[in-house]
Amino acid sequence: MTERPKPVDLSKITTYSIRNRPAKVDFSLLAKAPNIHQPLSEFFETLPAVLKARELLIACQRIAEARLKSKAIIFMMGAHVVKVGLGPIVIRMMEENLITCVAMNGAATIHDFELACFGQTSEEVERGLADGTFGMVKETAEMMNKITRDGVKVGCGLGEALGRGLRHLLPRYERVSIVANTHRLGVPLTVHVALGTDTIHQHPSCDGESYGKGTMRDFRLLAAAVAGLHEGGVVINCGSAVILPEVFLKALTVARNLGCPVRDFTAINMDMIQHYRPNTNVVQRPTRTGGTAISLTGHHEIMLPLLYAGVKSFLLEYR
Repeated sequence: MTERPKPVDLSKITTYSIRNRPAKVDFSLLAKAPNIHQPLSEFFETLPAVLKARELLIACQRIAEARLKSKAIIFMMGAHVVKVGLGPIVIRMMEENLITCVAMNGAATIHDFELACFGQTSEEVERGLADGTFGMVKETAEMMNKITRDGVKVGCGLGEALGRGLRHLLPRYERVSIVANTHRLGVPLTVHVALGTDTIHQHPSCDGESYGKGTMRDFRLLAAAVAGLHEGGVVINCGSAVILPEVFLKALTVARNLGCPVRDFTAINMDMIQHYRPNTNVVQRPTRTGGTAISLTGHHEIMLPLLYAGVKSFLLEYR
């Protein structure tokens, strides 16, 4: 029978002074209460310099530095960024050279297109799925599929085709369209689709050959943009869980295979939930040979305006 253990005698333990203990948090890192009467730029000085607040500040600083050094700042985005109303923020960032290339999945272009043309977008999926009407809006599919087909026919990628074609329509709400404003500003837009993933692919007007050619051209354009990340650039993945992280990894491979090392850049993932592919394929693997990896968790409608404001505060400081 095992002998029953006796309680330890805590009076015999060895202790040491707190003055000799390395600490992870000290007084200098603590938050300060924001003063709502002061400029927004001073808000960022009140954040505690720990964990994600610190990473947010680093992200803002790296984007500001990339802007000042004329380095590539690639913004990869999913549809949710458009649906929560962030088009004006993205457009402002493009106007101020805080984004030098935009990469979208197909769904993002659809919601952006509908907002530009009709001032509304997004539907109840379950309601339409029950009776087979989900994604069966006539105008969106016919207009986007024609624009894509016509643009690809004359040598455009999907992004250029959509930007050019949308502006030609003179849409009522063009001012809030990321797609239209990339074309207006001359900012490269690459669109990456998998056939069958987007509602406009369900329609008889969809030409799979055009989408295949167009998205392949955009992949090659993105690979060229990725080369510009070398030594100081920034790539941001905002809300794409699968397609853009996979595309980015291959574009990075192509850029390195063709002779550009693409090292020492900052990779940022911003999403409500941290998924496997964005963190692995955008943040961790690409920066392992040199660079900074940042993952920020939060709702886009809060985090992206906050990021923009933080970048602006750093640019004011550097002025």
